[in-house]
Amino acid sequence: MMQKSLVLPESAPLLSKGGWTSFLIVTIVLTGLVPVLNMWVSPASAFHMSDFLVGLIGKIMCYAICALAMDLIWGYTGILSLGHGLFFALGGYAMGMYLMRQIGLDGNYKSELPDFMVFLDWKTLPWHWMLSGSFWATLALIVLVPALVAFTFGFFAFRSRIKGVYFSIITQALTFAAMLLFFRNETGFGGNNGFTDFKRILDIPIATQSTRMVLFVLTALTLLGFYLFAKFLVQSKFGRLLQAIRDAESRVMFCGYSPVPYKLAIWTLSAVMCAVAGALYVPQVGIINPSEMSPANSIEIAIWAAVGGRGTLLGPIVGAFIVNGAKSWLTMTAPEFWLYFLGALFISVTLFLPNGVLGLIRKVLKSSTDKRAAP
Repeated sequence: MMQKSLVLPESAPLLSKGGWTSFLIVTIVLTGLVPVLNMWVSPASAFHMSDFLVGLIGKIMCYAICALAMDLIWGYTGILSLGHGLFFALGGYAMGMYLMRQIGLDGNYKSELPDFMVFLDWKTLPWHWMLSGSFWATLALIVLVPALVAFTFGFFAFRSRIKGVYFSIITQALTFAAMLLFFRNETGFGGNNGFTDFKRILDIPIATQSTRMVLFVLTALTLLGFYLFAKFLVQSKFGRLLQAIRDAESRVMFCGYSPVPYKLAIWTLSAVMCAVAGALYVPQVGIINPSEMSPANSIEIAIWAAVGGRGTLLGPIVGAFIVNGAKSWLTMTAPEFWLYFLGALFISVTLFLPNGVLGLIRKVLKSSTDKRAAP
């Protein structure tokens, strides 16, 4: 009796041909066209891209990385975190410590110690600053410190089967506690003022146009790289298990899989992505302080993912640009209405656009295609 062989479906390509074309166009625009328009086109020209606009886009790209990280844990795994601002800030503080050491004797007090330490009468660097003088050690700390914090927290939370609204509340409490800790002067993180007045990075002046453009391009490449990596991840067996955990965690357990390692892995990876975004954000914006850990900032990350369309990867990136672009415009033209607009936007998306802006676009395009195909 002949047995039928099982034929497994072929794995889907990472991106379609149209997708790769769009990806290439975006890469060329961000890494080629923007530098040309900013550095080589005359400021008098209508095609000139100002330093302010370049800095704003660079900052929003950092936020987009956070939104992408949120999508991996919320959109694909069903874990809503309201504390991812903590990991963003930890990466920013690690980079900020290095940048403060790069100031050297150029500070107001002409001391090797950061100015705030001299003001507080510190005599030596605290122990947790010892590796901050090395750029390569700083890169390691940007990854390892948030990863360790996320892994430790996630290990106990996921093993205890804490999920849903309880998990969200605990993550919010975690970032709020960290914010209060970093506000204290004796912790050695600059207190309320944080770190600012950066001079150099890798002994190169940080305020020059060329340095800022290099940081912009690095941020763009990091965002694009994380997008491709996330795309690969969600299309793999690991990603399918994450989606199964999101949809029916108990069934995954009955099938013989333990959800804890998968949730812990994606949770830690998501935290590291946010930390990398924070490290890229600080030299471009020029400041890092404990307010980056505020629960409101973490809630905004979730809003970016919801507005763009969670569970799509591209949607949260679009959502980060939409919300932060509107924030930049409204805070200049009508700052008193910004919070009302943000609240109304989130409520409107929740009620009328459950799949976000990207879901609406796809629905309109599908409807248009169906109409054309109809006899």
